[in-house]
Amino acid sequence: MQIKGVLLAPGNGAFFYDDQAAIRAGASQDGFVYVGEPVTPDFQSIRVPATSLSIGLVLVDETVVWGDMMSVQYSGAGGRDALFETAQIADITSQVVVPRLIDVDVSRYLNACAKVFEPIGQKRLPLAIEYGVSQALLRAAAHLQRTTMAEIICREFDLPLPTRRVPIYCQSGDARETNVDKMILKAVDVLPHGLINSRQKFGVDGQTFMDFVKWVATRTRQIGRPGYHPVLHFDVYGWIGQEIGLDPQSIADFICKVADTVPDFTLNIESPADFGSTQAQIENYAKIVSILDDRGSSGRIVVDERCNTLEDIRLFAEAKATHLVQIKTPDVGSIADTARAVLLCKENKVGAYVGGSCTETDLSAQASVHVSVATQADMMLAKPGMGVDEAFSIVGNEQSRLLAMLNRRRAQTENVV
Repeated sequence: MQIKGVLLAPGNGAFFYDDQAAIRAGASQDGFVYVGEPVTPDFQSIRVPATSLSIGLVLVDETVVWGDMMSVQYSGAGGRDALFETAQIADITSQVVVPRLIDVDVSRYLNACAKVFEPIGQKRLPLAIEYGVSQALLRAAAHLQRTTMAEIICREFDLPLPTRRVPIYCQSGDARETNVDKMILKAVDVLPHGLINSRQKFGVDGQTFMDFVKWVATRTRQIGRPGYHPVLHFDVYGWIGQEIGLDPQSIADFICKVADTVPDFTLNIESPADFGSTQAQIENYAKIVSILDDRGSSGRIVVDERCNTLEDIRLFAEAKATHLVQIKTPDVGSIADTARAVLLCKENKVGAYVGGSCTETDLSAQASVHVSVATQADMMLAKPGMGVDEAFSIVGNEQSRLLAMLNRRRAQTENVV
């Protein structure tokens, strides 16, 4: 027995859970608050503070290793799990997960995840539980084997020790202009997110959005250091489809039009439209990808909504229904499945972006860094929160520390040989 006890500690996520359906229906903002009635089940208001639940595994040497459970900002939307309820998640964890943890061999990470996350009948455990517990199990394996979490992933998936730094993507939240300046001054690899989640921010025929894209490119040239050339990545939360319509040709035409306004940049458009189901999303996104590729456009689409689980990611990747997959870590579930998702994307020559949510915590962000670097993802999200400084510091510093340790490990191995 390697785990002799389990601790649970309620906590906070770094941002808020928002009712996406209510916002799309036109809920207005009064300061930071959305005005109106919630639409998505379990929301008592349109915007609620994000909560989390930490799980601590007490190991036989009295070390306690932690992982954090939470949901994503737009819980209950696009096929996702319902709004995170701390008490309910704690009950399931105590009754189902804790007894399994006491009996598991945590030194064998993938086997431990498979045993602890066995479905209850035909139903998976809540994905928030898989996410948080898998972080704690990864830290336990790393502690027992006196190594980094990244090295555990490399060993379990038979991967070489990584050498490449993974590009970091920052998100702006509503403080767009100020946060864009911060990103440019800090030379962030991919920016700015933009939070284009309402008709007001998208504009009639997308004109407000296009103006913002051009402003970001101009601002990058104005205040960026010489040679700084980031990827521009905008999350439009389905608003191209909402405003322009759901015809793939029209959506592709619009993306090409936006890309042509910033010809010197690669342009990522995340969630251009929501076609209502995973299958419809795959079919229509594949058409958009094909049109953009045939035209040689610098515009690329990134899938988020309707692409939640590892199986969803496999379907999108195999169908070439996106240029880049956001692997939204709390929605995927076990962090082992995040690693599998990156490798699946690479196998199908589709970009792998290890994302997540502003509602996460420092611990979940750090674990995501180790998986991203171990699998050599194409980019990873600076998280948690919507403030650039904190998230970029947490993710960027964890990556720098990790690469320093891996370089030392590599040098030790070479000296032995």
